[in-house]
Amino acid sequence: MHSTLFWIIIAIVVFDFTFGKVLDYLNYKNLSPTLPPALKGIYDEEKYARAQEYEKATSRFSFISSSFSFLLILLMLLGGGFGLLDEWVRGVTDNIYFRTLLFFGLLGLAFDLLSLPFQLYSTFVIEERFGFNKTTAGTFLLDKIKSWGLGIVIGGGIISFMLWAWLTTGQWFFPIVFVGLSAFMVFMTMFYSRLIVPLFNKQTPLEEGALKTAIKSFANKTGFQLDNIFVIDGSKRSTKANAYFSGLGPKKRVVLYDTLINDLETNEIVAVLAHEVGHYKKKHIYKGLALSFLQNALMLYLLSLALGKPELSQALAAAESSFYMGLIAFGLLYSPISFFTGIVSNVLSRKYEYEADAFASNYRYGKQLIDGLIKLSVNNLSNLTPHPAYVFFHYSHPTLLQRKAAIGKV
Repeated sequence: MHSTLFWIIIAIVVFDFTFGKVLDYLNYKNLSPTLPPALKGIYDEEKYARAQEYEKATSRFSFISSSFSFLLILLMLLGGGFGLLDEWVRGVTDNIYFRTLLFFGLLGLAFDLLSLPFQLYSTFVIEERFGFNKTTAGTFLLDKIKSWGLGIVIGGGIISFMLWAWLTTGQWFFPIVFVGLSAFMVFMTMFYSRLIVPLFNKQTPLEEGALKTAIKSFANKTGFQLDNIFVIDGSKRSTKANAYFSGLGPKKRVVLYDTLINDLETNEIVAVLAHEVGHYKKKHIYKGLALSFLQNALMLYLLSLALGKPELSQALAAAESSFYMGLIAFGLLYSPISFFTGIVSNVLSRKYEYEADAFASNYRYGKQLIDGLIKLSVNNLSNLTPHPAYVFFHYSHPTLLQRKAAIGKV
């Protein structure tokens, strides 16, 4: 007979899916067949119709793919799939480390392979149909293999570290894992662009010219030391454009997508970077890290209390309790808490975006920033009128219209 904990997990999974679909429905119904007055001057009629078509296509596809994932998890829970996998890996080896890695490796590989048709359809049908896709079959395959390799190295390393702490450190599990994972987060923040990005993309220093001169001039004006400016070959996979800062302190660098350089004027690119500099000047990077530390501390503390409970493993149809079954059950039970911490993160993130926009505006880049964001939004066929509830729960950035209105007040 299934335990009460099992039905709580089922209820959480069902609620999470249902609530997400309600938000998706509200967002879908908020689409308008005619160009809203607020978007006149941003979209023309033809481009707006194309954007609506793209939003509908991606929304319908998201419903199908997320429904498949939901049914797959339900099947695993109701059919005792986690318990069956646990029983199989126990028959393969008695080594707890190898058994744990084998369990998570097979589980992750199975879910990824089952979702592969959806990944292929999204990239080579939907994105291709709307002119965004530049990914070749070879690039897709190599990306997949590299992602699996990173998952084995990084994911396997983190799981092994947590298992070691759980088996050998007793009551010190929480502080040791918290410090270890926090140090790893800081390390990845500093070196992600140097270690991970080159596995997938080529980064080359920005050539001397008007753009580099303009960027350095702005950096000097704001007292922001910036020596590393790179261009990444984003056009290798998509026509969509982006730019970002990475690293901390002397390790920071700005990375511009080649598509961004092609789509925007020099002053508009500088305006986008002025926004990113605003994040640094307002210490949003450090505040975001601090918030992540707090969220991880809460999660790991609750995990330290839960892992020793055999009821967690039993709720997933395991004959014996184990670290990996307890971790899966905890992850499902933690979903409501992560839902609320996610809301807090999004609210703060949107606040930080307004502050970074204001920083750029104070250096007289407000108009250029909005002009650049409008170009990117139109080129990406973005939905500029999402439902307010969808924005509240899902958006880490304010909408373009909200940002435009806020910059107009600065």
